Amino acid sequence: MNDRYISPLSTRYASEQMQYLFSADMKFSTWRRLWVALAEAEQQLGLAITDEQISEMKAHIHDIDYERAAFHEKEVRHDVMAHVLTFGECCPKAKPIIHLGATSCYVGDNTDLIIMHRALQLVAGKIASVIRNLSAFADKYKALPCLAFTHFQPAQPTTVGKRACLWINDLLLDLQDIEFTLQNARLLGSKGTTGTQASFLELFDGDYEKVKQLDGIIAKKMGFAACYPVSGQTYSRKVDSRYLNLLSGVAQSAAKFATDLRLLQHLKECEEPFEKKQIGSSAMAYKRNPMRSERICSLARYVTADALNPAITASTQWLERTLDDSANKRISVAEAFLATDAILNLYINITEGLVVYPKMAEKHLRAELPFMATENILMDAVKRGGDRQELHEKIRQHSQASARAVKEEGADCDLLTRIAADPAFGVTMAELEEMMKPENFVGCAPMQTEAFLREYALPAVEKYADDTIEKAEITV
Repeated sequence: MNDRYISPLSTRYASEQMQYLFSADMKFSTWRRLWVALAEAEQQLGLAITDEQISEMKAHIHDIDYERAAFHEKEVRHDVMAHVLTFGECCPKAKPIIHLGATSCYVGDNTDLIIMHRALQLVAGKIASVIRNLSAFADKYKALPCLAFTHFQPAQPTTVGKRACLWINDLLLDLQDIEFTLQNARLLGSKGTTGTQASFLELFDGDYEKVKQLDGIIAKKMGFAACYPVSGQTYSRKVDSRYLNLLSGVAQSAAKFATDLRLLQHLKECEEPFEKKQIGSSAMAYKRNPMRSERICSLARYVTADALNPAITASTQWLERTLDDSANKRISVAEAFLATDAILNLYINITEGLVVYPKMAEKHLRAELPFMATENILMDAVKRGGDRQELHEKIRQHSQASARAVKEEGADCDLLTRIAADPAFGVTMAELEEMMKPENFVGCAPMQTEAFLREYALPAVEKYADDTIEKAEITV
């Protein structure tokens, strides 16, 4: 297959689990399961469908003759009817009742909803794995001081663990939205050509109660609580938009983490795993490029942009339906899930082996700490009897002179030396050094981290078992 385009989402990025959910086998076997569910429901409600016919259909759910289906589709130019004919050929006794009363969207749309539901469950499980990894990381480094940044300019200190909580919190927001959507998931059911269920009302001789029961029976058989109460021929395409907005949210959270890690790796404070024989650059042998994080950002950009596709589709559907959704949604929805899956595989992989360099974190923090400690120095000097306004001006002058030397001459920060030499402050260098303990400047960060993990992060992922998620393998 080297002579034609194959999506890198299949060959390089997405897991086998996610690829299977969007495979032909999953799609068309689900079509057949839906035809079985329809026949069983119709039989239960009194139509003349035999157990033998249903058994015959069940026996042939997975033995799909794709060549025969392609032959029929070329002839009839209709994918659903091609598979109805193919299914009927291997189920001659059931052939007369296959797809009875249904329109194409009965199998097409219900299958899409089933696949998206299962794919979103897989996404939720992988998010839980990332949260679990990051929680262990945050707990380990909850008290390790580091320089915090606003505008990527030095700000008040935080801890490495508290920073990781920011990444976790974004994922918790995503997980909450996903769980709400999963809990409220619905099938289309059997709504007919324009959503009026006219064909089923005819089949049940005008008995509307049986028509309503039909949807409920099918939903239960397919593992759903209910069907959407109203529709046109299709389920509202806003559902696809909802799902891809969720995936976009996950992509945004992952990209934020990956961008932060790329910045931290530049600072040499924290970095993604780097394997023993990994090559960072074909030219520069010393390089340790953050290629996993860069790939997250790259794929996240795609997912975020892709979410626009179903939004446009949902807003341009005509009346009870048009077909300009089909070609777009079969690409945009599948690839959004595959790309999100790839992002989470990378996220899991990175967070299983994050590396922290405490000495580098301390070095950067100590370079800026004298400036951040000036308020404490000022207050202590005032307690010793100094004039607050005069001392404030002296600190301003000393700070600017020291900063100028750092920037213009490449000198080390000598602010503490300048303050110790100024008799207005009445403080020794030893006393200043004692004040410069980084842990004195991180505020509530360690306690916040402990409380956040205990009260929010870990309870949110308790229901997700580790063994439900395959190991996150990545391909370069």
